[in-house]
Amino acid sequence: MLFEEFRKEFIDQICFTSNQVYAWHSSFDKNNLSRWVKKGYLIKLKNNLYTFTELRDIHNIHLFIANRLYRPSYISLHSAMAFHGLIPESIVQTTSVSAMKTKRFENSLGSFSYKKLKSQLFFGYTHLQFTKDKTILMAVPEKSILDLLYLYPFYNTKNELLNLRLDEEMLHEMIQIDRFQKFLSRFENKSLEKRADLLFKCYSI
Repeated sequence: MLFEEFRKEFIDQICFTSNQVYAWHSSFDKNNLSRWVKKGYLIKLKNNLYTFTELRDIHNIHLFIANRLYRPSYISLHSAMAFHGLIPESIVQTTSVSAMKTKRFENSLGSFSYKKLKSQLFFGYTHLQFTKDKTILMAVPEKSILDLLYLYPFYNTKNELLNLRLDEEMLHEMIQIDRFQKFLSRFENKSLEKRADLLFKCYSI
């Protein structure tokens, strides 16, 4: 099979599984995928998931890929906070939360980490347009902060919270207090409430 024929069929998918390939062409030779990875045409993201090398520089491709590497998941924690401009953008890995167990992936597009969140706390995200028919699941600003304080309870002192270097101007512009408090109540966690209150005091929210 010619690579161009394969590319034409799957390039708009951004990433794809070998199962999708077999559904399209039942006699497809799996060795083609390994060969095209070696030639630099494809990137192996994990077992059974691939993308096209030519797409690696598309803006926010790593965020879209993060959603597909591990499902269900959405971008949150430091990556979502950086996306919303709440913290500096020097993020070395793409961070997400998932209703499944903690997981980590490494590939040529970067490092992707997933923290486990209780299924009842899997909310507070929005669909960001990525392509005409594809979206990225991204925590809203309030939920990204709450996920961080919940999953990293060491953010419980003034110094630790100030070390986050949150942008106060962006905080005041983006954080909706009513929505923050509504989300906070759904955690039903007194310790989290104390950390959230301390954060508000530290940044004069």
